Amino acid sequence: MHSFNLKGKTIIVTGGTGVLGEVFVQSIASAGGTVGILGRNENVANERAKKIVANGGTAIPLIADVTDEKQLTEACTKILSVTGKIDGLVNAAGGNLPEAVVQPSADLFNLNIDAFKKVVDLNLFGTLLPTQVFGKEISKSDNGSIVNISSMASQRALTKVLGYSLAKSAIDAYTRWFAVELANRYSDKIRMNAIAPGFFLTEQNKSLLSNTDGSFTERGNAVIQQTPFKRFGNPAELAGALVWLLSDASSFVNGTIINVDGGFSAFSGV
Repeated sequence: MHSFNLKGKTIIVTGGTGVLGEVFVQSIASAGGTVGILGRNENVANERAKKIVANGGTAIPLIADVTDEKQLTEACTKILSVTGKIDGLVNAAGGNLPEAVVQPSADLFNLNIDAFKKVVDLNLFGTLLPTQVFGKEISKSDNGSIVNISSMASQRALTKVLGYSLAKSAIDAYTRWFAVELANRYSDKIRMNAIAPGFFLTEQNKSLLSNTDGSFTERGNAVIQQTPFKRFGNPAELAGALVWLLSDASSFVNGTIINVDGGFSAFSGV
């Protein structure tokens, strides 16, 4: 019988110092896994690692920029010196930039291409590079798993976030393509899947969805109306899908994108 726990597994979480990253590292530790908390914010990474250790878990802070291969390689060397192996990777680093948001008044033929390139670099290549670095070690695992983070922006046309939509659509294509090639080369020893979150109030979209007084913006209200559950998601509600995809319980799941969206993608609006 397959197990949903992560005991004996070492898993890296990029973006481990972010809002969703916090839930990811905690859920991995709670499931018994050793977690590498990778991010640029050293103080937050150390704080989260100490909290996990204080609760009886195992966590290693890893300070690195996901777009810097040298820093990623150094992080890989560090965690291998402690655990000797890597079994999984969660590519949670990503986000949008204010300059890449296309306002209704913007000239569609004078878009900020440089800002779009930065968003694609962070979300797409900030997923490819960690996979290149940590994937070699994961391929040595008996049942390795890589989980990417997609978005509703790759499935539905969402106004304003063109650059982010392009990047996350590329993540979907990458997930499917790489999953097939992994299987061709490593059989069922290493898998790649993705989670597509619905709408959660994170640092990335908080200003788009809510006002400073806590009320919803026009966009926030539109999202709620399009979500059958009529609410935003709680980051903790991503934990179940994540642990499942990282665990041996999903050993025959490959190249799949799991929606965790309160029904947003299923609803026609009618």
